[in-house]
Amino acid sequence: MAAASAAQSADRQDVEQRKRAWAAFAVLFVLPTYGFEYLMEAFLSSTLSVAAAEIGDKTQLLSLFLAARFAQKNAIVAGIFIATLLNHLVSAVFGVWLAQELSPDVAKWAVGISFIAVGLWLLLPDKDEDPGSRWLKYGAFSATVILFFMAEIGDKTQIATVLLAAKYQELFMVVTGSVIGMMAANVPVVYLGEMLTKKIPAKKVRLAACVVFCALGVLTLLGGGLVFR
Repeated sequence: MAAASAAQSADRQDVEQRKRAWAAFAVLFVLPTYGFEYLMEAFLSSTLSVAAAEIGDKTQLLSLFLAARFAQKNAIVAGIFIATLLNHLVSAVFGVWLAQELSPDVAKWAVGISFIAVGLWLLLPDKDEDPGSRWLKYGAFSATVILFFMAEIGDKTQIATVLLAAKYQELFMVVTGSVIGMMAANVPVVYLGEMLTKKIPAKKVRLAACVVFCALGVLTLLGGGLVFR
């Protein structure tokens, strides 16, 4: 009986320690610096703008290519997630660092004008480039991680993540939102393929994405936000 009681007590202490650890994590990394509304603004802006920017983008075309090449759809999705998480985490860290290195006025103008430039860039459709067959021999997951990570370098969505992180200074929510946006745009393509891409009005989506990014740019220049401000 004494041993059982001691074991139950140890289990309760372990649960309490885990709760305290999660609470500390939330306070340090999740709770907003400027309030819940600002946090949700950073998250929703990142999710919606990146998802819209990804429609018709070269990485979405790459998802279509990989889905046609490999039968392991789940492995492709996992590869997209890992590549996007790594790429956008580095991008967001750079964006936060860049904003902190610049003076507030310079950062505001640099980020605002860059948002507008990306918005206009989104009006130009990407071409379906040959991703290179030398990576395909490594299998669905590894090939997806490598090809997707390389395709994201210098891409619209990577630059958008840098700008969003610089604007909001909320690393966790920007990365979370941008990754969810990328997955929302690419996962259906992996499973449904051309049947889905043919039904998406790419021009209208690009125009909507352009409006969103230009609005982000103008509101950044005015010192405001996008959703709740």
